[in-house]
Amino acid sequence: MTETTHNTATATDERADLLEALAKQRHFLRFTTRDLTDEQAGQRTTVSELCLGGLIKHVTSVERNWFGFIQHGPSSMPDFTAMTEADFAKRADEFRMLPGETLADVLAEYEEVARRTDELVATLPDLNAAHPLPKAPWFEPEARWSARRVLLHIIAETAQHAGHADIIREGLDGSKSMG
Repeated sequence: MTETTHNTATATDERADLLEALAKQRHFLRFTTRDLTDEQAGQRTTVSELCLGGLIKHVTSVERNWFGFIQHGPSSMPDFTAMTEADFAKRADEFRMLPGETLADVLAEYEEVARRTDELVATLPDLNAAHPLPKAPWFEPEARWSARRVLLHIIAETAQHAGHADIIREGLDGSKSMG
């Protein structure tokens, strides 16, 4: 096995493995937006509310929130049990392209969040450091997640949305990420 560097870690290091897996999923997600106009990035191609630009915005927000969780614990995350209808309506905006938003800006923001996440992972003193999860109906009460578990979650979420994006892109113009 050859060793490659990614930030300060080598390919034989667990951090590098996690970062490489995340980078691969980020690539597939971004790849679905290749050669698109802003209008196409905001277009829905299924009965879902999802569009490619909105998926990128959502994944960016999710990664940013979990980045904060690794650093500061649940206080950096939304309190989902106290959210109002207006809060949920605002949160829904991250799933669509809003007037004035461009695909280039959405991708640049995603790249910046990815860069900050990668830096954090490369410099974390301990991947076992854990915090209690924020209160939310979908989290087990009293559960704690380590930085490692959060990274695995971000990888899984990014991969899931890359699959959604591939379906949306295929519906848009027949292009596929693979195949």
